[in-house]
Formats: sequence, structure tokens, C-alpha cells
Amino acid sequence: MIDSILSFLAHGLLQASAPVLIVYVLVVTQLTIFSVTLYLHRSQAHRGVDFHPLIAHFFRFWTWLTTAMVTRQWVAVHRKHHAKVETAEDPHSPMVHGIKRVFWQGVELYRVAANDKSIEEKYGRGTPDDWIERHVYSRFPEAGPTLLALASILLFGFWGLAIWAIQMLWIPFWAAGFVNGLGHYWGYRNFESSDTSTNLSPWGLWIGGEELHNNHHAFPSSAKFALRKFEVDIGWVVIRLLASMRLAKVLRVAPALDLRPNVHLPDSETLKAVLTHRFRALTDYYRQVIIPTLRDEAAQASERVRAVPSRLRRALADGGRWLDGEGRARLQAMMERRPTLQTVLDYRARLLAALDQRVPEQALHNLQQWVREAEASGIAVLQQYAARLSAYALPAAG
Repeated sequence: MIDSILSFLAHGLLQASAPVLIVYVLVVTQLTIFSVTLYLHRSQAHRGVDFHPLIAHFFRFWTWLTTAMVTRQWVAVHRKHHAKVETAEDPHSPMVHGIKRVFWQGVELYRVAANDKSIEEKYGRGTPDDWIERHVYSRFPEAGPTLLALASILLFGFWGLAIWAIQMLWIPFWAAGFVNGLGHYWGYRNFESSDTSTNLSPWGLWIGGEELHNNHHAFPSSAKFALRKFEVDIGWVVIRLLASMRLAKVLRVAPALDLRPNVHLPDSETLKAVLTHRFRALTDYYRQVIIPTLRDEAAQASERVRAVPSRLRRALADGGRWLDGEGRARLQAMMERRPTLQTVLDYRARLLAALDQRVPEQALHNLQQWVREAEASGIAVLQQYAARLSAYALPAAG
């Protein structure tokens, strides 16, 4: 009798072996990741995909059971992050709160924002508001993890408690800390977006594709995060699988970009494409104009490009927006020694000003004028970029 009780306390009803426990942990934690990235993030927050009601409700139930997060609150906090990114109002920006605090205390920053009713009212609209949401999920969020703890102990005994603890830490660490922290601090960038977002890895396998964070910030409403041939988004694989079974409907993906031949001056099609692919246009400018100019001037001065600190090289992509006072002074000193680089940076600022014009006719006029002046600049890489920019177009429908 005592042996049976001890055996139950140690291993629960299932008496599962170590390999079974490991597989179980991997499965349930990935289900939680998919519930967050597919349902809360891509479907509810950004409306990039719709799921069959049964799938959607399973995701909603699973997030309640394993995270205690309320759909409306999560969506509101995330939408505010995009609306106020990298400002003092951003709920979890490393630029504001510091990387250590966001990485280790990201869940606390989330809770502060989630408890702010003004954020929920402004940014949480369009989320589920049915009977079970009002009377169970939103009213008793802590009941989910409590129920999960009891079930885990019943099934796996002492090891069930350890598994439950892992599940409770999974999203706070990987989402609130890892993505929100390192996803704005370390990694590579496909797009020079107006924030510090980065892709943590080109292979989004471990945390549902959320590793491709810079891609997401460039095209927030896209249901697909992988945008280059070598990138993999496992969340998108699951979406396509569900769509093939008519359990999901893709609403939006990042638009493609075409280049038209023999277009010598921007037209309305160019303007649409440039505004849609604003970050692509700025990324192309950085890679095709700024970096080659830096290399040429470094060669003329018998310097290596790497002699320029990496932080200053990265700052050339956004005009030094994220530099502190000392960094800005160093950037300005570098510009004074490189007049052509200063010129192409001035052209970048003027291009941004042209794209910020809200009246389409005036925006097109400004863009055309910018191209004319770039072509007359005498700077070869700037002339080549202006020709490429004029050829931008969105693919024809269908």
C-alpha cells in the first residue's frame, strides 16, 4: 500500500518513463508557442489569418490553460508595442527599459501594460467577447494554470509538478524575454524598419517563427514571417497545413515587388510600390548606396571599412537615430571626413521626407524631383539606385 502511494506520488497515474516525459514536454510547450504565435499574434492582433472556430477555440483554451493570458489584453499590449515602438510608451522596448530588464523581467513589463485598462480599451478591440470569454477565460485567468497543475500532478506525480513549472516559464522566457528583448537587440536585419527589430535566426523553428522578428515589423499584418529564400517559418508551415484542410484562411501576406523595364521617371505605380515597400526601399538604399560609398571613401583614405566601428556603420542606415550624444558626435566627425557619404545621407533624408508627404500628387512630384536630382548628382551608385527605384511596381493582381 505504501509502495503504491509512493509510486503514485513519484510518477502519477501514467507511470511514464523519462523519454515519454521529454516528448510530452516538447509537444505541450510547442502547442503553447503555436497558440501564441498563430492565434494571439498572427490571427487576433494582426488579422493575417483566420482559423476554423474549433481550431481558434482550442488555441484560446490552450493559452488560458497554460499561460493565464487573456486574449484581449495580450492583443492590446502587442498592438501598442507596434503603434509606439521604441518610444517611452512602448510596453517592452529594450531601448527604453534596457535589455537586461526586458530579457529577465519582460513578463512583469507585460503585466503592467496588461493591467492598464486604457490600453485594453484602445487597442484590444475585435477580440472574442462571447459567454465563455466573459465568464471563464477573462474572469478567472489563473484558474487555467491551476487546473493544469492538478492534472499534471495526477498524471505524472512529482514530475508533473516539474513539467508544469516548465510550462509556466516557457512563454515568459521565450516570448516576453527572448523575443521582446533580443528581438530588438541582437541579430540580422532584412529591412531598415523604423525600429531596432532583428531576426534572431533565419530558421524560425523553436519559437514558432517568431525568430523572424524584423520581417514581422516590416510587414506586421503578414501571416508569413519568412521572406527570403533561406528563411524558414514553422508557424507558416502549420498555417498552410491547416489551410489545406480548410481549417485556416490566409488573409494577408507580405506583398512582392516587381521591377519594370524602361521606366525613367517614377509614376503612380512606382509610388504605390515604394510606399508599400518603404522599408525595402530604405534597405536597398543602405546596401546599394551608403555601404558602397563608405567603401569607396575608405579606400581613397587608405582605410579599411572595418576601421569604422560597427555601431557607427549600422547607424548609417537610419541617420544615427538610436545613437546617444557621444555616438552622434562621432558620427558627425566621421561625416566631415567623408563628404560624398554625407551627401548620400542627405539624399536619404530627403527621400524619407518625400515619402512622408501625405498628399499623393505632391508625394509623386517630390519623388520625381528626387530622382531627377539623384540622376544629376554625378554619384554613380546614387544614379543606379534612382533608376532602380523608378522601376518599382507591385505585381499585377492574380
